[in-house]
Amino acid sequence: MSPRQRVAQQPAWVLHTLPWRETSLIVEAFTRNHGRIALVAKGARRPMSELRGVLMAFQPLLLDWTGGGEVKTLTRGEWCGAKPLLTGRALLCGYYLNELLLKLTVREDPHPLLFDAYESAIDALRQGGNLPTVLRRFEVTLLRELGYGMMLDADGGGRPIQPGEPYLYIIERGPWPASSEIARETPDGICVAGQTLLDLAANDFSRSETLREAGRLLRDLIHHHLGGQSLQSRRILNELKIQSEARVKL
Repeated sequence: MSPRQRVAQQPAWVLHTLPWRETSLIVEAFTRNHGRIALVAKGARRPMSELRGVLMAFQPLLLDWTGGGEVKTLTRGEWCGAKPLLTGRALLCGYYLNELLLKLTVREDPHPLLFDAYESAIDALRQGGNLPTVLRRFEVTLLRELGYGMMLDADGGGRPIQPGEPYLYIIERGPWPASSEIARETPDGICVAGQTLLDLAANDFSRSETLREAGRLLRDLIHHHLGGQSLQSRRILNELKIQSEARVKL
């Protein structure tokens, strides 16, 4: 059991809530200095509760809690400046970010830089930023901060990536020139251009080719680190994309 905590005014975002007993909630929150934590919000579903309407996703919060077990007790919550709600595809993208954090992070493992990246991503979604670019930038930071950083500026043999060369990205081994023996012997590698790898290293998604190839590479890497778990939010986003393409063809 972890030491008993008494935490006040901790910046946080709600990732998910579940009803608990008759009037309470279990809240999964992502906090700046304590990582992902589980909180019981007692009485939060009562009509007159001060927490009712506060514990919303995609709103910056300040939370107080106490406790020493796996699930802490939320004692106070307040908005840290109300923000416009996410809507449409931006809302679905927000749920995708939340699902990634829920499934890939470990409770009470702080990642301040990942917290800042999440905050920036939500702000960008709210302001109408390019959705694929917002997601790719967050995914790169997520993998790096969780210790799954990608090899991007050198290949598996330590040689600098050449922008005009094709590569095969082999999970757990990094990129290898497509003409190399290792690449030829690895049928399940991910084809990617050298320029795309260099753009990823520079956090530059201005090229449409980079955005497309990076999406495929990051999707496969995240799927690998999820251990085969499916993402409900990604399935819905893909279905909407297919429906949208079908309407265009009609």
